[in-house]
Amino acid sequence: MPTYDYLCSACGHRFEEMQAMSADPLKKCPSCKKQKLERLIGAGAGVIFKGSGFYQTDYKNAGSSSSGGGCQPTCGTSDAPAGCKMGKKG
Repeated sequence: MPTYDYLCSACGHRFEEMQAMSADPLKKCPSCKKQKLERLIGAGAGVIFKGSGFYQTDYKNAGSSSSGGGCQPTCGTSDAPAGCKMGKKG
């Protein structure tokens, strides 16, 4: 269930409430009891990475090559390693 932020325009009370996505927004402020609540638009939840980590090789098939055929960051420059098949950028 998502958490929604609410702000009362009458008394300024601000709070969070866990609600189902299908639930209607709250209308009555729990602090001043007036019908002046507004559901605020939030940024949402951030991405949560679980596990040992994400690496360049995590989703590659064995035997497949990267887009540059094993190129280095310097390929195509004057600092390219010996045997670089990528043409030098001029």
